[in-house]
Amino acid sequence: MSKLYVHYGCGQCSPKEWQNYDTSPTLKIQQTPIIGWLLRKQLGQSFEPHVKYGDITIGFKDIAPNTVDGVYCSHVLEHLSLEDFRLAIKNTYAMLKPGGIFRLIMPDLKVLVDDYLADKAAGNPEASIRFVNRTILGRDVRPKNWLKQARYAFGYLHHLWLWDNESTMHELKQAGFSKLRICEFNDSTDPMFQLVENKQRFELCVRIEAIK
Repeated sequence: MSKLYVHYGCGQCSPKEWQNYDTSPTLKIQQTPIIGWLLRKQLGQSFEPHVKYGDITIGFKDIAPNTVDGVYCSHVLEHLSLEDFRLAIKNTYAMLKPGGIFRLIMPDLKVLVDDYLADKAAGNPEASIRFVNRTILGRDVRPKNWLKQARYAFGYLHHLWLWDNESTMHELKQAGFSKLRICEFNDSTDPMFQLVENKQRFELCVRIEAIK
């Protein structure tokens, strides 16, 4: 029996060996008849044809519980509210087989705070501006037209919550995961993760592997 792997928030990384999902409005429009054709003609192919539109906070209707061998998401969960983060973790746990692997990458709040404090200690008058810009929690300009407002409302462009290793592991334990560890690039026992992992995305980040 072939194994099943799910990559959500895939963006431009969508190997065919994985089942890839994204919630980008561009993908939704791209898959719409006529309008999608016009978008692809205007902007080029943004997503591979096999990428599916899907929201982990709702769950994927074509994925049955306890059927997935591995799940991966990179720089996705920080774009969710606390409530939606917990829904995402719950749905991830539900789709995995017992013994299935979940690997996640997110910005590390501790790294950002330490950097902010170092800036303050060095007397940088723009320490707070740099911190808010790096966290992507603030907005330097209010969206003034309907298109920009729609992108902000539906596009998951900004961070809504930030995490460190300890808080992430706590949430994973609450969802039922076990055998938690801080992982490194390409150190999974399952070589399939090598197809989706990017070394640069692991740098200075929360990076956790959890087993169901």
